[in-house]
Amino acid sequence: MKKILYSLLAVVVLVLCILLFNTLSLTSKQVESDPLEKLVISDDVYKNLSKAIQYPTISFSENAIPDSTAFYGFHQFLQDTYPLIHENLTLEKVNEYSLLYTWKGTDQNKKPIILMSHQDVVPVDEPTLNDWEAGPFEGKITATDIIGRGTLDDKSSLMALMEAVELLLKESFTPSQTIYLAFGHDEEVGGSKGAAKIAALLKERGVDASMTIDEGGFLADGLVPGIDNTVAIVNLAEKGFASFRLIVETNGGHSSAPPKENTIGMLAKAIVDLENNQLPYKLVEPINYQLGYMGAELPFMKKVAFANPWLFKKPILEALNAHTTTAATIIDGGIKNNVIPTVAEATINFRILPGENIESVKEHIENTISNKIRVEKVGFLTNPSPVSSIDSDAYKTLEKTIRSVFPESVVVPGLVGGGTDGRYFYEISDDVYRFYPIRLDPNSLSRFHGIDEKINKENYKEIIEFSYQLIKKFN
Repeated sequence: MKKILYSLLAVVVLVLCILLFNTLSLTSKQVESDPLEKLVISDDVYKNLSKAIQYPTISFSENAIPDSTAFYGFHQFLQDTYPLIHENLTLEKVNEYSLLYTWKGTDQNKKPIILMSHQDVVPVDEPTLNDWEAGPFEGKITATDIIGRGTLDDKSSLMALMEAVELLLKESFTPSQTIYLAFGHDEEVGGSKGAAKIAALLKERGVDASMTIDEGGFLADGLVPGIDNTVAIVNLAEKGFASFRLIVETNGGHSSAPPKENTIGMLAKAIVDLENNQLPYKLVEPINYQLGYMGAELPFMKKVAFANPWLFKKPILEALNAHTTTAATIIDGGIKNNVIPTVAEATINFRILPGENIESVKEHIENTISNKIRVEKVGFLTNPSPVSSIDSDAYKTLEKTIRSVFPESVVVPGLVGGGTDGRYFYEISDDVYRFYPIRLDPNSLSRFHGIDEKINKENYKEIIEFSYQLIKKFN
């Protein structure tokens, strides 16, 4: 008996030693910041963003025709507002509405960089109009904020890039490597007619960029339990996006004599089966990077968990949503309350973790639900993106810029669950990163695509300064 107890004690001591060793070995990965002279930015930038919001460049659906009045008006506004850009950079309109600016560099041996944003915004639900502090396309400027659809997603970064480049041109700055500004017009509905066409054009021209930056990362204030500092989340990859329609077809019948397998009942069971049998949580790149960078900044007890995912993986991965998610989003069936329908349908959306793909998700669905239910792909679909490097010179420059502009921040690589236009640029860019320093806190998260979308005025200037300093650091 004593031998067993001693053996158990030895195992416990060994485990504790491993936990402690791994925890003490997990040290901060933050780079030193460089001192920067504060950039002086005129308050006129608020008026420019306000005006940009007033053009309702809305994407309603993949097949909807863009509002040419809104988009052309916005294009003319950019031309009038940023004369130096339009004198010194080459502008091309791609597929009529997307914009590609080329800022020619002096050293053709240096790989170019691509800075992205998108012009389009999501619609506003009509019933919510009275709940807005100001009209969603009014562009109201208050003492602290600019209000309107697009202030967070994504005209703020587009306008910040334009402001930064115009400032640099006023200083007679010329980049050593070519810089592309790529602004798609349909990101909110997949980007297949905008950013995808820009990427295809650049590929046709043989462009080989060192880095592309797009939206999708942000400054998190008070969103990471245990870290008081601002967390700058630089997303290295994005989940895939796929929707599948489940179709049940039966003979229907009268509700007074329901069959054993009711059309809607079969559909409901399939949805419940998928929700109860979701794809597993996995520790994959770049989630493993996130654990290392974030864990090093946490208090000791939380740090123990992040340093030892072999033991504490499950709760951490659940907190990070590190799996392919399942969400029923549309359901349709039935015509009358006493008629069992012959057809019922539901659409299930999946955000696909790296390492899985559209076909593996379809196989999972078919293995989970009844074989009497037909499964069809529907709408826009894309596999998870590749994972960009944290060891490249481009990432190190980006990381250094963030730490220099925001020295109090903790830079953490990550994975974004939503989709961006950046997915189309992997074939012409060594790495694709998703980050602009939009500040988000627990109160502002719901404003994305929601009511009272607005950006803090000082935060908007931070995005301009970041864009300005990033361009300079690459040169």
